Amino acid sequence: MADERARYFRRLRKLRRSARRWSVLAAGFGGATAVLVPYAGVSPVDAIWAAVAGGSTALAFWRWSDLRAIAAQPAPPAPDPAIAAEQTRLRLVATVERSPVGRAALGEVRRQQARFALRGSAAAGLWTRLDRAETTLTGLAGRLTGPGEPALLEAAVAERSLRDLAHRVASVEKALRLAPDDAALTHSHRVLVEQLEAGVVAYEGLVAAAANYVAEDGRAVHEHPSVSRLTEAGDLLRGVAAGLAELRQDHGPAGRAGTST
Repeated sequence: MADERARYFRRLRKLRRSARRWSVLAAGFGGATAVLVPYAGVSPVDAIWAAVAGGSTALAFWRWSDLRAIAAQPAPPAPDPAIAAEQTRLRLVATVERSPVGRAALGEVRRQQARFALRGSAAAGLWTRLDRAETTLTGLAGRLTGPGEPALLEAAVAERSLRDLAHRVASVEKALRLAPDDAALTHSHRVLVEQLEAGVVAYEGLVAAAANYVAEDGRAVHEHPSVSRLTEAGDLLRGVAAGLAELRQDHGPAGRAGTST
């Protein structure tokens, strides 16, 4: 709604500027034609002046007609301030998320907000453990290639499910404060907490397995490629140095004496 209203007034301003511009041009060309035609008679140049003046007048008339037609239409209603503020916030968030730094900062802000919302809940500690495990897995994600890639998809689905379960635990706790003697609700809360704890433990196990995979994948060869390359480069330099030393000995004093003899 805010965009429609702004678009309406932008169109009005654009038409008003265009109508004024063509009116000025029509007046200028019309005045030049009125002066030059009686002064020098009708010639091909005067015909061009007259044609330009007539075209400018017609365009000015059409622009003023369009402006009157648009101005006669009612402007779109002003948007609700809350809706306008939310739209502005969404646009700002979308702009910030275009950069990796902004995206990381917003992610951290959202995590802090979620952690604050769960403060005092039985899910708060489990949420913190899940955060640590998720951050660790994100650091390993770039090295989980080949057979390790499906684990990332499973982890992403499991993480969303566990976070939803944590919020559900907090919601049930709020209801439990209103009915602390409700045995069925207490039992449901205990079951949800146990499910959440088991899920977090399983997620941490997945992260440990991913770290083990990355470690073993790096040890798949007996020697790291960088080590072998450094060794080869060192051997090459030692060989060149030895060759230079032999060449210097051949051209030294003893070598020259042998040659003269």
